[in-house]
Amino acid sequence: MWERLLQHAWNALGGPEGELDRQSAFHRTADGWLRLHANYPWHRVAALRVPGCDEATGPEALAAAVRRWRSVELETALHEAGGVAAAVRTEQEWWATEAGRAARSLPLVERRDLGPAAPRPERRPRVLDLTRVIAGPVATRTLAVHGAEVLRLDAPDRPEIPLQYWDTLPGKRSALLDLGAEGGRLEGLLTGADVVVTAYRPGALDRFGLEPEKLAARHPGLVVVTLSAWGHLGPWAGRRGFDSLVQAATGIGVAEAGGDRTRRPGALPAQVLDHATGHLGAAAALLALAGQRRTRGTPHVRLSLVVAAAWLLDQSRADPTPKVTEVDPAPYLENLDAPDGRLTLTVPPGTVAGHGLRWPDPLPRSARRRRPGSRYFDLHVRIHRAGSRGPDRLLLPSRAHRGPARPALSAGGAAALVVAAAQALRPAQPLVTARGARATRPVASR
Repeated sequence: MWERLLQHAWNALGGPEGELDRQSAFHRTADGWLRLHANYPWHRVAALRVPGCDEATGPEALAAAVRRWRSVELETALHEAGGVAAAVRTEQEWWATEAGRAARSLPLVERRDLGPAAPRPERRPRVLDLTRVIAGPVATRTLAVHGAEVLRLDAPDRPEIPLQYWDTLPGKRSALLDLGAEGGRLEGLLTGADVVVTAYRPGALDRFGLEPEKLAARHPGLVVVTLSAWGHLGPWAGRRGFDSLVQAATGIGVAEAGGDRTRRPGALPAQVLDHATGHLGAAAALLALAGQRRTRGTPHVRLSLVVAAAWLLDQSRADPTPKVTEVDPAPYLENLDAPDGRLTLTVPPGTVAGHGLRWPDPLPRSARRRRPGSRYFDLHVRIHRAGSRGPDRLLLPSRAHRGPARPALSAGGAAALVVAAAQALRPAQPLVTARGARATRPVASR
């Protein structure tokens, strides 16, 4: 929903005519269906090479090549080649796998303490954003709109899709940084941060010293938030993944096709798992930060798209499916004169003190307009090292908090997931777990 409404210079970017690769779709196989993901060039290379195709291959030839494979065999081959795909499964088939059973054992939001640390002083939260795609950037974007100072870092050789930069960069500073070559700069930013958010496969950033336990040893009191597609347990923990693939693997695709395996699989009307997990991550980060300032420790918060899918699939379903009334999006849109041109974005959901939210400065700009070592990075290094601004409230009134309150525009499933899970984030609930505590998922409010 959110991405579909994004416009750049009045041109829609989030629909079929936008910047997403046409091969990122459901494809027939010899025994069912497979969901490919080819929006990033390095994933597209594998998506074409493994079935025996290349850039000159047309859509019909690719479809014929994929159809010669069995779904799970092609899924596995693509993963081993550095690609990303998911065989379409029913719910029962997914939860019967070892990966599905591992995901079932995880809570929707898990919190543990990585080690002792004195309470940190209250100030405007400083967030180091090491995320990409949607879920992680939504979490840090939400923190920015609620007053946090956020810096996003991207690898120079892994450009983000401009659509996703424009949608998730409002309110953040951003820069390109080679984590392997400029570890000293990274460490300086970590020293000045209150929160670090990562959204890569578990272990993918360990070689840069970003393993949560090592971060806790070097930076006691730092709030560490990690988001992933498949969770940190089981044989799929190290796999790449995206919302669309998690939907396909866990049975949502079949459910959206009415449970008929012979029909083309369906998808939720929005990237519900991404957005819900992102908002949960932001809420959990703020709660962990407030808790650290009161009661010490080095909190680590873990979330994953696959557990959000499990939570969603556990809810009751309407039968027959009710009609959904179309919503006029105009009251929920905001035009921004950004460095890359006029952008139309959905306003941030929610209110603060009865006032609706707006996107704060700085406005988003794509990586094509940012250089390594640019003034955005240097400015943020100076801000992080200043440390003399005095205490600030956790949620700061800012340019984001103005105007009359407005209801949030969201897909019904995402709204239910976020609201119910946010209620469960209260300390008295068992959803957010400490080390050694029993983890349970909440039951949706009826």
